[in-house]
Amino acid sequence: MAFSLPSYVPPDFSLLVNSPCIETARVDIDGVAPDGYHAMSIFPEYFNVRGNWTLPEQSRMDCVAVLRGNTIDVVEFRNLHIGDEVVLGRTEDGSEGIYLHSEGFSKNKEEEDVFAFRGRRSRETAYSRDYDELYELLRYEREHGQITWVLGPAASFDHDSRLAMSQLIEHGYVDVIFAGNALATHDLEGAIFRTALGQNIYTQKSQHNGHYNHLDLINMARRYGSLKKLIEEEVIDGGIMQAALKKGIPVVLAGSIRDDGPLPSVIGNVYESQDAMRSHIRGTTTVIALATQLHTIATGNITPSYAVRDGTVRPVFIYSIDVCEFALNKLIDRGTLSCKSIATNVQDFLALLRNNLVGCKIV
Repeated sequence: MAFSLPSYVPPDFSLLVNSPCIETARVDIDGVAPDGYHAMSIFPEYFNVRGNWTLPEQSRMDCVAVLRGNTIDVVEFRNLHIGDEVVLGRTEDGSEGIYLHSEGFSKNKEEEDVFAFRGRRSRETAYSRDYDELYELLRYEREHGQITWVLGPAASFDHDSRLAMSQLIEHGYVDVIFAGNALATHDLEGAIFRTALGQNIYTQKSQHNGHYNHLDLINMARRYGSLKKLIEEEVIDGGIMQAALKKGIPVVLAGSIRDDGPLPSVIGNVYESQDAMRSHIRGTTTVIALATQLHTIATGNITPSYAVRDGTVRPVFIYSIDVCEFALNKLIDRGTLSCKSIATNVQDFLALLRNNLVGCKIV
């Protein structure tokens, strides 16, 4: 099938001619919004600014709208400053000058039965069509968009999945990587010790004293002072981190309270991590999140359902892949309603993508 980017249909503003202009209130304490602030969603929201309906080009759920001149900026609470003009309003139907438009990318739906089996996506769902659509989407996005991957350590636990991910990087299907200390640690552990968490990445058998390997790897990296120097000095010529470094792919490693080490370049401050992720999400048009519940939810919460490119509104696609249905549902429960989920293990998913996008099987 040939991929076609869904067209965006803006609201019918003729139905909103009687809507008032927005009201604002000034911030008088840094980091504190005035009472009655309007909180943003993942959907396109329009603001009546002096008679003109204005759509923020950059949005984010659970932030506030700040009027700056004739434009609307979407700002985290912690980044509010004294004097900012925050938009007020708790309705989204235009009655306070704010209109939420959730149907801009909706297709004409065929009539569906009120009662039908297997309405929810689960382990019993057939994902063949989803894969076909994803292959075509990624081919399109490689040329026209920005593909951000959110990787859990499972992507590096197996030789085939680790190789598949590195080859997707090499062939241009990866523009940004979000991960934590574990993904990078076990990928590099696999490169040097051929293990991940002490298990052989080929046979999955635990090695004698293998539980030291990831700690030795972290210690080695800290001695070198950077992942770049580690990869160069140890002549690492394969794996996810090496492929990303070679290709010049930005990698944001957001730390957690349970990290070992951590590796150099892991960002220990959660708000610095959030800012770094946010800077790349601004350009992202497709997100693919693999088996990392917390990083996936964090990314979902900073990713709007739309992006504005060259004045055109287009959808942002979000895929979540996990073998656990609970983890997939958790993302939707946290407000990322536009996410498409696939219940499968990471190793099979990456192998299928690699085989269909790169064109030959892993050997």
